[in-house]
Amino acid sequence: MDLGTRNKVKIEGGMASMTDLVFLLLIFFIIMSLMSQDQTPIDLPKPNEELTKVPDPVGPTVIITEDNRYVVMPGGDMDSPMEFEDIREITASVVESSGKSKLKIAGHRNADYEAVFNVLALSQANGWDPVLAYDR
Repeated sequence: MDLGTRNKVKIEGGMASMTDLVFLLLIFFIIMSLMSQDQTPIDLPKPNEELTKVPDPVGPTVIITEDNRYVVMPGGDMDSPMEFEDIREITASVVESSGKSKLKIAGHRNADYEAVFNVLALSQANGWDPVLAYDR
């Protein structure tokens, strides 16, 4: 009694697909080696050159203090922060006089989120682009 299988499976691989794969890899590596030779020149400053500081692109700034009060810069006084209702008109005049449509918002780390969101809402209502300042 022969219980062996009569169907034999051929274990031959087609070489045509293998040569296609090798050919595609060869083309890929030739193209990549040609592209790696292209170099982009970079103008780096010389070691003895002084770097010029770029001026702040956002002039008007609302600073939120630790006790959730506000100071509008330029022109504000850090010793006498104001309530949110008091800074609405001042902020609008400072942004209009700067000629920019951006408002920088800088807050103390212990300031409430609501204080920051009030300034964000004011910025959105007037069509200004808010820029959030943070320390790393």
